Amino acid sequence: MPDSAQGQTLEPVEVKGGVVAYLCVDGAAKAAAFYEKAFGAVIAAQYPPDENGKTMHIHMYMNGSSVMLSDAYPEHGHPYVPMQGLTLMLPVTDIATWFKRAVDAGAEAKLEPQVMFWGDTYGELKDPFGVTWAMNQAA
Repeated sequence: MPDSAQGQTLEPVEVKGGVVAYLCVDGAAKAAAFYEKAFGAVIAAQYPPDENGKTMHIHMYMNGSSVMLSDAYPEHGHPYVPMQGLTLMLPVTDIATWFKRAVDAGAEAKLEPQVMFWGDTYGELKDPFGVTWAMNQAA
């Protein structure tokens, strides 16, 4: 356990959603700030950064679900591994607004929102931390 977490506890917060993404990113506190701006996320709980500026746990609420983040701690068996083969989906009712807000915050548009063969409007973004996000607006 990182030294910064020893003896510290967080007040319990509700875990929302049936499946919760837990992302290990390079810069968890910066990612949380980005998710607040890009996706309207709210920090529900957060350990303070350690003496090296790394954060072992952040619990956010995003679009009705929990998303959790941490920095990598290779010295404790949790190295950083770049994201691959993973897309997080945000079902939204106003994809144009959500997509623009994320791009304005610094996400890279990978697929502009468009009506897909299944009838919904769908788009994809990559955030500055290497996470791919899909947005889907039901028809």
